[in-house]
Amino acid sequence: MTSPPRRVRRRGIEIDREVAGAAAMPDDLDAEVLHPHAVPDPQRRRRAGLVFVAAAALIAAGIALGELPVLMWLAVGLLLAIAAYFRVAGWHLVVWEGRALEVANRAIGFPVGHASATLGFIGWRSRPIWNVLVFSADDPPSRRGLVRVDGIDGTVVETYDEEIPPGPW
Repeated sequence: MTSPPRRVRRRGIEIDREVAGAAAMPDDLDAEVLHPHAVPDPQRRRRAGLVFVAAAALIAAGIALGELPVLMWLAVGLLLAIAAYFRVAGWHLVVWEGRALEVANRAIGFPVGHASATLGFIGWRSRPIWNVLVFSADDPPSRRGLVRVDGIDGTVVETYDEEIPPGPW
């Protein structure tokens, strides 16, 4: 039996417990619930490519046995082309979220308070890239920035930072 997720108290948008309960907010959307999460490795695309290879092999066998028309070789070629793309787009993610946050912290020109990283992809081969949003450590934050960190070699692809304009909010 698994234990219930641990909750922490965070400042931010306050939602009354009764309202959250009535809306049946799932734990994975509740910011006060601490639970481990994992970003899947994009390399699993290679395994998906094997499905296309298997489908192409089945169609080729059907053609060879005379059960399918010869024109189905086009489908075999298309499936093998898709499988080849999945093979070259199946990068192994070397830089994980924690390291991407560390690299972004060193690359930006101010002390970092809150930060968040999301994994995106760039180029026709879908190279993984971390988009790290950072805020300055002062309260309320006076600066914000975006640092893009390569998911393969950990280099900083680009950085952007700006002052947060004061507002009535």
